[in-house]
Amino acid sequence: MSKLNNKYLHTAEDGITRCWWGSDHLDYRRYHDEEWGRPAVDDFRLFEKICLEGFQSGLSWLTILRKRENFREAFAHFDFGKIASFDDSNVARLLLNSGIVRHRGKIEATINNARRALEIVDEFGSLAAYIWAWEPSSPEQHIGKSDHDHPHPSITKTSQALSKDLKKRGWKFFGPTTAYAFMQAMGLVNDHIEGCDSCEVVKAMRLKFEPPRQR
Repeated sequence: MSKLNNKYLHTAEDGITRCWWGSDHLDYRRYHDEEWGRPAVDDFRLFEKICLEGFQSGLSWLTILRKRENFREAFAHFDFGKIASFDDSNVARLLLNSGIVRHRGKIEATINNARRALEIVDEFGSLAAYIWAWEPSSPEQHIGKSDHDHPHPSITKTSQALSKDLKKRGWKFFGPTTAYAFMQAMGLVNDHIEGCDSCEVVKAMRLKFEPPRQR
């Protein structure tokens, strides 16, 4: 049973204080403690997260998290060089795969986005170099409804701009809310709540981290 410290922090029976969303399920705990907010630079991991955020639309992240290994196996571990060659037979195969989310539009978007990722690599040297150029220089305010009472934004000027730029480049299923969730997860912003045990860990990691440069 978790002990409620305040509205947005929970200290669980393991003695670890976490952001409220990462305390209930063991899957969330591992994801919160080991991945969320830690700077990521691997192109395939970045692409995976973009795709899975798209698949999450209309679903819970817990659903996607529990299917993640199935997604990795189905989509060549998110090697976008391989996914870019997927054809109609691959789409048909994926639509029969009960281990993933069988949504034709999202599957086809993943294949499309793999091809667009290759174009970004050609232009910028890596997907990571392109993505990290969007890191905000300072915390940003939420854009949207005035009654937003979440401790962190869900849409910012940067997430709007990133989504708009990728849409212009032909990417699909990556709106501004999805873009901000991606930024949170991949470490472009540190949205661990002050007092969460991971908050200072992530701050220290970011200080040592050198974002890749565009060529």
